[in-house]
Amino acid sequence: MERLERASTENAGQPFSTVKSHSVAAAAPLSDDTDLVDFMGDNDPHHPYNWTRRRKMLTSAVLAVSTFIVALSSALFSAAVGPFAAHFGVSHEVGTLGVSLYVLGFATGPIFWAPFSEIKGRWSPIVLGMAGFSIFGLGVASGKDVQTVLICRFWCGIFGASPMTVVAGVFADMFDGRSRGAATTVFSMTILMGPTMAPFVGGFIVESSLGWRWVGWISSIAGFTSLLLDCILLEETFGPCILQRRAARLRIETGNWALHSAHDCVQLDVRTFLSEYLLRPFRLLFTEPLVFLISLYLAFVYGLVYLFLTAYPMVFQGVHGMSPGVGGLGYLGMVVGIIVGGLYLIVIVQPSYRRKLAANNNIALPEWRLQPAIAGAVSFAVGILWFGWTGYREDIHWILPALSGILTGLGIIVIFQQLGNYLIDVYLPVAASVFAGSAVIRSLCGAGFPLFAKAMFQSLGINYASTVLGGVAVLGIPIPVAFYLRGAALRSKTQMKTCLSDASEEL
Repeated sequence: MERLERASTENAGQPFSTVKSHSVAAAAPLSDDTDLVDFMGDNDPHHPYNWTRRRKMLTSAVLAVSTFIVALSSALFSAAVGPFAAHFGVSHEVGTLGVSLYVLGFATGPIFWAPFSEIKGRWSPIVLGMAGFSIFGLGVASGKDVQTVLICRFWCGIFGASPMTVVAGVFADMFDGRSRGAATTVFSMTILMGPTMAPFVGGFIVESSLGWRWVGWISSIAGFTSLLLDCILLEETFGPCILQRRAARLRIETGNWALHSAHDCVQLDVRTFLSEYLLRPFRLLFTEPLVFLISLYLAFVYGLVYLFLTAYPMVFQGVHGMSPGVGGLGYLGMVVGIIVGGLYLIVIVQPSYRRKLAANNNIALPEWRLQPAIAGAVSFAVGILWFGWTGYREDIHWILPALSGILTGLGIIVIFQQLGNYLIDVYLPVAASVFAGSAVIRSLCGAGFPLFAKAMFQSLGINYASTVLGGVAVLGIPIPVAFYLRGAALRSKTQMKTCLSDASEEL
């Protein structure tokens, strides 16, 4: 624990590119204790940084499957809302709770999964999360009453939040600052493509002879398949836990029962758990203007992703008279936009970032992340306005609102990726806490927006409701602009006040 305190304190003011991950910090020498088991230098092949490319890609691919299934299932139920509500004789709003409660589980789960992954490693919470997700998926598929289905959807969200929360830590374990950008971009694409592909996948399922319950069966079957892949192919990447297992093995092989890792010496009391893991995310969220404003903007963007689950059917099914499956294909515009935005980040932004690093003696400035985010914010706002004013009349061809999704999807992926990386750069020693707090407010918006979406679009009309939402998106554009212009001054105060004091006093 002392080592972690020193590493966090010393790294608090350093640039993102020069700070090693938590697992690497755990490999630093602690003392002259000859019984301490540690990594054998920077080139130790057992450290995830030094794994082969094939090994890293296999781990990333397995995790991508898990996160995609969880993200897809979050919105897959949206196509079943109507038949579900009709089957049990409840209102559309009650049926929409099947989506909202799942996303509300996303807001609750990270509070528990994040500390679990820092105590027991990455493998256990991911496997346990996918197991719980799959089991409660069976309850969604076979529930005999409304309460059972909705409660099981909520618990699916809580357990499904595990891979969504832990995978970012896995990437931090395996990739350094230079190569992490491409990996996290692909991860973000899988998360965001799930809700945008779910409506037409779910639509065709509900339209078929299978019926709405097979939305739950398919989610559960996919979850069990992913669980099997995780159990067979997923490896532990958390450095302290790798060393803990190495120490246990060496004790048996050598007979020296004094051998131990630093993680074996960590004692977690109730006060530390509450202050470090449960309370600090909320303190950072509500006392740091930088964290609060960016999290609020990301929450609005994330909420609109789930609000579109109601808005798109009103355009393509309500205005243009399409079936749920065919109408769901309108989301392909957003899917294309997410792919284009991801390629833009990987092919253009990331190489540019590396060139800036090389020209600045490998010292990174967090504000470099914000120029693409400004462009993404503009694209996102234009896409919303385009959707509303081309989708409210039948005489306007359906292809036009569908194409608006390209700008919307591009904006979503760029905003999330760049602003998320900006928060990591500024708050690296306490990044897990920052993201836990941000995930809570983001998921609350994702859960709440679908509940008022239908009433809002019906009362204001598709065009004016989209204007209101687009106007809010326009008001959000100055947030990355302001931090780009004034971020350096704010960052210096923030790091001094939060990163140094929190990391040194509470870790």
